[in-house]
Amino acid sequence: MSAPVPMADAGHSLPGLVDRAAMMLAGAKTAAEVLEAREAAGIAYDAAKRTARLSRAKAAHDDLLAAAHRAQADALVIEAAAKRRLADEYDAAQERGEVRKDGQRGKAVADPNTFSQSPATASDLGLRRDQIHEARQIRDAEAADPGIVRRTLDERLDHGEEPTRAALRKMVVDAAMCGLRSPRRPNRRNPLYVPPTPARAAWQHVTGTFRAFAEWATDENLARARQGLRAARNEPFHDLDSEAIARAAARFTQIKEWLHAE
Repeated sequence: MSAPVPMADAGHSLPGLVDRAAMMLAGAKTAAEVLEAREAAGIAYDAAKRTARLSRAKAAHDDLLAAAHRAQADALVIEAAAKRRLADEYDAAQERGEVRKDGQRGKAVADPNTFSQSPATASDLGLRRDQIHEARQIRDAEAADPGIVRRTLDERLDHGEEPTRAALRKMVVDAAMCGLRSPRRPNRRNPLYVPPTPARAAWQHVTGTFRAFAEWATDENLARARQGLRAARNEPFHDLDSEAIARAAARFTQIKEWLHAE
């Protein structure tokens, strides 16, 4: 049995593991690369979880335990983002006929008459059906309520609780059950109702995000956020937060330029 990694060394490496997973996902161009990013995020999560467990066992300083929990949360956010992309890639492959659609049976075999390959199965791709189902649930929950993954994990951090896959999975299941209890239906008062196109839905997502932030961003809330920024400068994952804000700001500027160009 190999010796356990010293707690200080494991903790020191956590930001690097999280950064690596984030960069892999950001640069992923194929489904295989998305899977690799998901695995890297899983490795970061497992390392952070082990560090947190060792911190508790050794009664380490609260700051070290908090840093390990923050790394767990960041790794889960990246892992969830990878799963959302995986769900999109898988569904797109099904639409293209490259992957067997849900409910189809049999193995992928070559057709000797056409020299073509029948659609691959989930197992052919190294995926289980429950993994695909979970990826779709996370994607749908995030689409219905943008930021729900990050908020769920941050709430646990704020309460001093460990951010775990189990907690995130419960959130996804609860969101799915809410969707089943309150399904969105076309307006019955308007028989001419037509669901929005994907392009229109994407734009509604953008405008909804902007409106929600604009309503929240009062002078009082912004002043409070700035105080939080000052307090967070010395936290181990402040650089990741800064990079995420910078990327979002660049996208906001791009969208603002669209408004002037159209």
